[in-house]
Amino acid sequence: MSPALRLMLFAGLLAVTRVVSAAPAVQVMVLGTYHFGNPGADLHNVQADDVLLPRRQAELDAVARALARFRPTLVAVESPADELPERALPRYADHFAGRGEVRRNEIDQIGFRLARRLGHSRVIGIDAPGEFPFEALQAQAEAQGRGAELQRSIDEIGAGTKAFEARTRSATIGALLRSLNEPARIREDHAWYVGALRYGAGPVQPGAALLAAWTARNIAICARLVQSVQPGDRVVVVYGSGHGFLLRQCVQQMPGWQLVEPNRYLP
Repeated sequence: MSPALRLMLFAGLLAVTRVVSAAPAVQVMVLGTYHFGNPGADLHNVQADDVLLPRRQAELDAVARALARFRPTLVAVESPADELPERALPRYADHFAGRGEVRRNEIDQIGFRLARRLGHSRVIGIDAPGEFPFEALQAQAEAQGRGAELQRSIDEIGAGTKAFEARTRSATIGALLRSLNEPARIREDHAWYVGALRYGAGPVQPGAALLAAWTARNIAICARLVQSVQPGDRVVVVYGSGHGFLLRQCVQQMPGWQLVEPNRYLP
């Protein structure tokens, strides 16, 4: 590349940087949740009591009131919407109008509830498909004589899930969400994925493949978010807490974006 061309590219990058910095910041709160409806999609799944119980409904109203203080302009949830205009979920329109079934999952109970409280006309879905090649990781661990080591790491996750379940019997939903959204807890949850890099040899690297696949899915989720917001938007992203580390990282690295800690607002 010639010096003149390098200078032109550098000048262009400076111009883009000035445009980004001049635009109103996008503020994004990534709210990690446990799965209220327990879809059974994780290695270990929380078994919590019914969020439709009057006590839990009151707690969820308190969560929505608290999050509303952030004054979000958009709510994004863990639902696929690639084929939908503006990624708007049709079920939210029914929810807003008081029609249709109210489901037990966090999409309805937090995302829809918050958006309706604020009078939003839409809630968007930003979920993306992805692979989770766990069986190859297990096979490699066994081949290396380290199957028990991998199983111990899985059992530790299970023990943490059981401890969280025990807390659900006495703690409020607000308090449970606060614990899931502590930055230290988020880092600890992500550490298992990075630890998968221990399993592999030579060209056979299932741990790296698993971490890459998980990262790719979360980047694809973040891309859908990036493509849906406008300068100055204030967004609440309601997602399974396991996604928290990578989604927060994406928000922090996006030029012109600011990460907002949910625990500044949660009751």
